[in-house]
Amino acid sequence: MHFFSFSFALLFCGLVLAQDEGGSTGTEGNVEVQSCFPDMCNLLKEFGAMTEKLKAMETRLKDSENQTLELKNKERTKVMFSAVVGGVGALGPFNTDTTLIYRTVITNIGNAYNQHTGIFVAPVAGVYYFTIFSHAGGAHPVKMYLFKNDEQIITIQDHRSDFDTADNGGNAVFLQLQQGNQVFVKLAANCHVWGKNYHTTFSGFLVSQM
Repeated sequence: MHFFSFSFALLFCGLVLAQDEGGSTGTEGNVEVQSCFPDMCNLLKEFGAMTEKLKAMETRLKDSENQTLELKNKERTKVMFSAVVGGVGALGPFNTDTTLIYRTVITNIGNAYNQHTGIFVAPVAGVYYFTIFSHAGGAHPVKMYLFKNDEQIITIQDHRSDFDTADNGGNAVFLQLQQGNQVFVKLAANCHVWGKNYHTTFSGFLVSQM
């Protein structure tokens, strides 16, 4: 609407000036028209420039509002979980490396951890913090790996002992993940951990969304 009014006014101004230049009779009234309308045209040009600046400011304001909304949505993304193996005594040893399934879920905000598969799937890209802890007897060695997709990241390890009959271990890591990346824990072949009484745990949370 502003653009239409501005264009019409400029057209009217141009017609008046053209008429004045081509058909002036030298009267006093025409002299006043010549001195008045050029000032109006300049004013309208300035108004048009201001209109364009306002449009640019509105565009920047909308972009800023969209960025603010995006940041608020990121802040609302909450992901954190803790789970334990639970429900058994000694788990293992197995003949091959085996993905541990932490069946007893303590916390699962965001539902990113699957208690049926033992796999955490990142719902958003960001930096995450993970911890793994274990408890085991000395009859077998202990070795656990935390994986990001197919990549081994950190390890818990302890050797077999006839004298040290209770072994505890833990490790932690920050990981930068993309949406859909998987994080899980494997128990190494011929190793075992203790699942009963909430000893062996797997936890993680979103530190910062990227």
